[in-house]
Amino acid sequence: MEDRIVTAHLMMEDQAVEFSLRPRYLAEYIGQSQVKENLKIYIEAAKMRKEALDHVLLYGPPGLGKTTLSNIIANELGVNIRTTSGPAIERPGDLAAILTNLQENDVLFIDEIHRLHRTVEEVLYPAMEDFALDFIIGKGPSARSVRLDLPKFTLIGATTRAGLLSAPLRDRFGVVSRLEYYTEEELAYIVSRTSDLLNVGIVGEASSEIARRSRGTPRIANRLLKRVRDYAQVRGDGIITEEIAIEALERIQVDPMGLDAIDHKLLEAMIVKYRGGPVGVDTLAASIGEESQTIEDVYEPYLMQIGFLQRTPRGRVVTPSAYKHLGLPVPEQPA
Repeated sequence: MEDRIVTAHLMMEDQAVEFSLRPRYLAEYIGQSQVKENLKIYIEAAKMRKEALDHVLLYGPPGLGKTTLSNIIANELGVNIRTTSGPAIERPGDLAAILTNLQENDVLFIDEIHRLHRTVEEVLYPAMEDFALDFIIGKGPSARSVRLDLPKFTLIGATTRAGLLSAPLRDRFGVVSRLEYYTEEELAYIVSRTSDLLNVGIVGEASSEIARRSRGTPRIANRLLKRVRDYAQVRGDGIITEEIAIEALERIQVDPMGLDAIDHKLLEAMIVKYRGGPVGVDTLAASIGEESQTIEDVYEPYLMQIGFLQRTPRGRVVTPSAYKHLGLPVPEQPA
């Protein structure tokens, strides 16, 4: 799973180059027009009042730019940003140390905020609402409560699992924005921009061809571009043409719908062994040698999104469009 080139999760190879590709301001940010327009207004209003921006929750599938957008918000506000993640904050004292080191109106970005420990989350509530930390000093009858005031700050939380956030935490965010998958045109523009930043020549419909196979996700588009660039340098003259792009993507087994070898294996196992379903996820997992949780969390969502797979009460079913895509005859439906 981790080695799939079409996974939207951050891989080691992405970290080396992704930071340098990120836009720094809203004007440079491609896509998410509704979210962008709303944030622009909220940021301008906060700057006019010289106040901290309301706390922001960004949620949506991985690879769509939540971290990038968080850094852009800090740049637009002209303040510092402190970055951490939910699993990294193990104790309330860790959070207190971070919060007390913030300056007025600074941004604190917490990635994977749904994975915060409950004890840490309890400390975060008064910090978000009242900009204060409450501590109990001492034990027994001599114990007393001490309140430590914090500078006004903006918390930006990012999550791929908004449903796992507790209601009290979710309710404390003033701005809640969902990031959607990108269109092919937006991804083609991102591919062209990335190729310019990487000093790679790209011509014709090559950008659109890479965008078409990127599953609506900029991170995947940039990753595919780097693989096609390698192919163009070795097998071509360094310029990415549509022909080079198609040949390179076929070699790494990413088809025109963005499906890879594992997606094909999953669909073909259902069609050949179980006549297209319905089949239970545990049975399917055993037949392809994969864990059922991985199938549910990693493989199925995209196949369901493009209409190739359906979940029914009786199990998983392959749709007629998947048969057509694989070049197989669609079975007749029982009367």
